[in-house]
Amino acid sequence: MSGIFCSLRQLSVTYGRGKNAALDRVDLDVVAGERLAIIGESGSGKSTLARALAGLLPEGATVGGEILWPELGHPPSAGRDFGFVFQDPGSSLNPVLTIGEQIAEGARRHLGLSWKQAYARAEELLGRVRIPQPDKAMRAFPHQFSGGQRQRVAIAAAIAARPALLIADEATSALDVVVQAEIVRLLDGLVREDGMTLLFITHDIALASGFVDRIAVFRNARLVEAGPVRSVLSAPKSDYTAALIASHRDLATPPLIEEVAS
Repeated sequence: MSGIFCSLRQLSVTYGRGKNAALDRVDLDVVAGERLAIIGESGSGKSTLARALAGLLPEGATVGGEILWPELGHPPSAGRDFGFVFQDPGSSLNPVLTIGEQIAEGARRHLGLSWKQAYARAEELLGRVRIPQPDKAMRAFPHQFSGGQRQRVAIAAAIAARPALLIADEATSALDVVVQAEIVRLLDGLVREDGMTLLFITHDIALASGFVDRIAVFRNARLVEAGPVRSVLSAPKSDYTAALIASHRDLATPPLIEEVAS
């Protein structure tokens, strides 16, 4: 890890004419090359944070404060500077285009590759995300894959242009526990190999704690606390964070701090 990739200063977001902020005066730094988990319940502001960073807030949203990009020197460009993996891969994959076309398009547009080169990159990426028989998968359509496989395809499309930042917004929550673990391992490996910065948005502190470097906990549109994963898990400063950790502990659940160490 090196310098600051992104700095949020008093970032606030309000939708429409609502009086209650979806994000309320958030100060947070994202370190270049780190894996940062944004933890919180539904309505805590974590997905609003992701969309604010990506410039994907809906029309009518009011934004206050600043988002600074010291590492890039400019706001990121969708597809080129950052990739976004959504909760439902069906919403980001076109049902009438082949898998190969959809992955290759990002590489062709943002990397200036020819279609032949872009298709070669797409097939390579399908192999990297562990889709069986990538050459055949290139000619297939999204409905021919399982939910977990479609999420792998969506990840391949998100990193096709070699982005510096990968945002995964509840990318595992619609999957079963075994597939969740597979997707987390995949994201971890890809981020390490390509030197990307990862923003992993989830409500599941136990899932995130096994592979991220830092955790930022949100509640009611505010940042509750942030810090290295071991510090937050072993000595949470907020009662809310302590309650989140306790909710994942029972007789069948290994202590989270041991998971981090392994």
